[in-house]
Amino acid sequence: MQNLFDTNRNYVLGDAELDLIGERDKLAQWRHKGQGPAFYRLGRKIIYRGADLNTWAESSRVDPANGKRD
Repeated sequence: MQNLFDTNRNYVLGDAELDLIGERDKLAQWRHKGQGPAFYRLGRKIIYRGADLNTWAESSRVDPANGKRD
């Protein structure tokens, strides 16, 4: 799969690219529930690595041909 996010980049809340996977509130809900992509919490700052976002996106892929996640 072609990467959705730049593997060598870090993303912070407010970056427009993060809107691809969910709004700020949705990301906060996932973090609270222990779901969603891996992240770093540095004080009050939340940072997502591009590589982690791509890994999470690939693990969330659904193949309609077999109705299951790959």
